[in-house]
Amino acid sequence: MKADKDKINQLLKTAAGQIEGISKMVNEDRYCIDISNQILAVQSILKKANNEILKAHMEMCVKQAFIEGNEEEKIKEIIMIIDKLSK
Repeated sequence: MKADKDKINQLLKTAAGQIEGISKMVNEDRYCIDISNQILAVQSILKKANNEILKAHMEMCVKQAFIEGNEEEKIKEIIMIIDKLSK
């Protein structure tokens, strides 16, 4: 992986901490909307981490594949990821 590992790990640690907090909120029977808002916040952090990883993939791996003439597999991977993201 060519993405900034420190940045990705910090985002994932933040998400993990928020998930623990959400679990506590559920166990404490907190207000549903507050729980939902926290879930949306975690999804946003995970989306940001994924975007960083995909950006690095495009800038390094995909770019290199085009330089080497091996772009077909990388194009298929990107199409597959776009399909998953659009669902």
